[in-house]
Amino acid sequence: MRRLLGLGDNTADLYVDQNVMYPGGNTVNVAVLTARLGHPASYLGVLGDDPPGHLILRALRQEGVETAHTRMVQGQTSWSKVRHRNNDRIFEGSDAGVSTTWQLTDQDFAFIARHEVVHTSAYSGLEPLLPQIRDAAPRLSFDFSSEWTADSSAALAPMLDVAFFSASHQPEEACVALAQRMISLGTEIVVMTRGEQGALAITDRGVHRGQIVPTTVVDTLGAGDAFIAGFLNTWISGDGLGSTLHAAAQEAAKNCATHGAFGYGTPYTPAETPPTV
Repeated sequence: MRRLLGLGDNTADLYVDQNVMYPGGNTVNVAVLTARLGHPASYLGVLGDDPPGHLILRALRQEGVETAHTRMVQGQTSWSKVRHRNNDRIFEGSDAGVSTTWQLTDQDFAFIARHEVVHTSAYSGLEPLLPQIRDAAPRLSFDFSSEWTADSSAALAPMLDVAFFSASHQPEEACVALAQRMISLGTEIVVMTRGEQGALAITDRGVHRGQIVPTTVVDTLGAGDAFIAGFLNTWISGDGLGSTLHAAAQEAAKNCATHGAFGYGTPYTPAETPPTV
């Protein structure tokens, strides 16, 4: 059985102040960073048959990620425009392209079932298919990022083993209350990343707190996905939540020293950049 499947979103991160694009997307990044941790990883998604799509597919394969079920179709690969301010990333528009045009087959669901954990995200457009994915996946992880409300997270809670939230602007009491509601509905672990305040991992047995690991920041893009990869792979290995949070923080800190989510920067000309939305 393979360790992890990244199922869902992909994107070309367009660094508009550098004219460089990087392969990315939450579920792509988590799959690649799992492979870099030494575990068998796969990615299942939909890419456009264009230069960004070929860049993403080539990077996945060079990292040893299984891509046999990934589709490349006519159309535009997802893109996100990124600008930087003091090494922190600011998003300036995006287009999902073909990345959410899903037609999963019985063979795909059989492939999903061959992984210890399946990770998807709020950017993947898979919510209508999540009940079927839940039936196939031994464990299901979902990143809500900052794209969540109390009601939208509660609707998915019964199907999830692990839920991740970006909640840097939320007080701890609100984070714990949301997590406890999700746990009451069926989620096993809720993880809240809170920027410089560290992270919380909440279960029905209590609240675990993790601190950030100091680092020299080159680029914050992908640090949250590195945290998720570190958390899931340590948790699957059976470590306690205290050491799991620390391992996740270490991976996030290490990723901050990387341009793009995991490298592979490729120049592009401004004329190739999609119009700002």
